[in-house]
Amino acid sequence: MRFGLVILPQYEWPEAGRRWRQAEELGFDHAWTYDHLSWRGLAGERWHATVPTLTAAAMVTERIRLGTFVASPNYRHPVPFAKDVATLDQVSGGRLILGLGSGGTGFDAHVLGQSELSARERFDRFHEFTEALDRLLRFERGSDEGISYSGDHFSAVAARMVGAPAQEPRMPFLMAANGPRAMRLAARYGSGWVTTGGEVESHAAWWARLAELAARLDDALVAEGRAPEEFDRVLSLDGDARYSMTSAAAFEDAVGRAREHGFTDVVSHGPREHGLYAGHQAVLEEIASLLPALR
Repeated sequence: MRFGLVILPQYEWPEAGRRWRQAEELGFDHAWTYDHLSWRGLAGERWHATVPTLTAAAMVTERIRLGTFVASPNYRHPVPFAKDVATLDQVSGGRLILGLGSGGTGFDAHVLGQSELSARERFDRFHEFTEALDRLLRFERGSDEGISYSGDHFSAVAARMVGAPAQEPRMPFLMAANGPRAMRLAARYGSGWVTTGGEVESHAAWWARLAELAARLDDALVAEGRAPEEFDRVLSLDGDARYSMTSAAAFEDAVGRAREHGFTDVVSHGPREHGLYAGHQAVLEEIASLLPALR
């Protein structure tokens, strides 16, 4: 089992830098931040940009993997975004994990004046976005030819990377997916799958839902000719109504359940001072002391 920590992009530097360094010092395997322009009930609070935050985090850490949790085409175009994340991967020394999702229906979905998309249209856009990113990030080093494509949502004419990710052929894609079509897309392009489990009525129903989703993923992987046991499965523990870092005991229980469901990684939100994900530094440190035994 591997362990991740979400650090919301709300803190001014150098306090943010201290939190990213601490995640590494406490022994977490990966650390993440959200890729939104603003987010839900925190829309009136500080909310810094994703790529600069992760670039700065890369400069104050050495080992921990860094990721987007998750990037979407709601306000991203594949060409500039591919250049951003390729550069970030270079700066981090090949530590980037690119979390990708179709994008929700909140603030990010309409802030640029976009028309509302149906669930099917959002998936089609996500498919196009992922396919374009894959092509761009695998761009042959030293090639003089650009990449051109024309889709319903994105197009490019002779796009050139002029630089490439440190990881070859590109950094891993961690794909957010719950529906059958998104699962197939994850199985085709992803190195791993991430889920929040979706909204359900109870704690027990949430875990039952995760079992159903894991079985659906197995089917998608087999259909794509991939071995289910070789595919990373990442669970956002705070998709449950219970905050996973309320106590060390709550965290340990959630990790045990995730292991039983076949997850290879779990991710929790670092404790905030108040409101959403409110918690205590002492609990975070106690949990960190348990990580070697929980692995």
